Formats: sequence, structure tokens, C-alpha cells
Amino acid sequence: MSSHALTATPSISSTSPSTGLHRALWAAQAFLALAMLVAGAVKVLTPLDQLAVSMPWVRDFAPLAVRAIGAAEVLGAIGLILPSALRILPRLTALAALGLAALMVGAIQTDLAVSGPAKAAVPAVFAALSLFVAWGRGRAAPIAAR
Repeated sequence: MSSHALTATPSISSTSPSTGLHRALWAAQAFLALAMLVAGAVKVLTPLDQLAVSMPWVRDFAPLAVRAIGAAEVLGAIGLILPSALRILPRLTALAALGLAALMVGAIQTDLAVSGPAKAAVPAVFAALSLFVAWGRGRAAPIAAR
């Protein structure tokens, strides 16, 4: 068999694995951004007594802390999308994802203490997705700046 025959057939490893990875990262970024935007907006805009009905942990935090958590979620959502989409300082996407992962670690701890393991599953999934985005946009499939 000639060497030409071996090189003419593309292998999976010779195709760009980053195309699928980029798609998966964009999907994770979009999902996380939407979830964080909604969650953050609710924490920023909803009266705290109403918020405490569905989020009992709110009673244990200062009002400014609850609003700051919401603002951090909204800013994280923006950071997941805009730098990469605009290709202006796209490394900020990885940093936003790391920030959201840290925020979710706090949410896991709070949910474990206040509501138990079942409630902690959601922030755990968000933390894992955030770490995936941080890894992907930071190392495996970064987006080039303009």
C-alpha cells in the first residue's frame, strides 16, 4: 500500500476536533448565560420577601449580598457571551466562567446547608459547565481576538 493511500483517507484525528468542541462550548455558554441572566435578574429585581419564599437562603444573607450575587450572575452571563461573540478580549469569557464556577461553589455550600443535597445538584451542574467553558475557552478552543 502506498503512503499516498494512507494519507488520502482522512482520519478523525486529522479533522479539526475543535469544530465540535467550539459548538459544544457555544451551547454551554448560551445555556449558562441564559440561566445566569434569569437567575441574576430575579435576585436583583424581586422584592426580598417574595424571593425568600422560593429561595429560603435569602433570609440568611444581607440584602446587599443577595443583590450582589444577582449582579455577579448577570455580569457573568454577559461575560460568557460578549467577549467571544465580539472577539474583543475573548479571554474574558474564560475568566467569567471561572467566576461563575466560584459563585456556584458558594451556591452548592449554601444549598447543602439550607436545603440539602437535592437542591445542590443544580448549582453543581452549573459549576461543572462553567469549568468546561473556562477550560475550553482558556486552553482547548480559545477564540482569537480581532
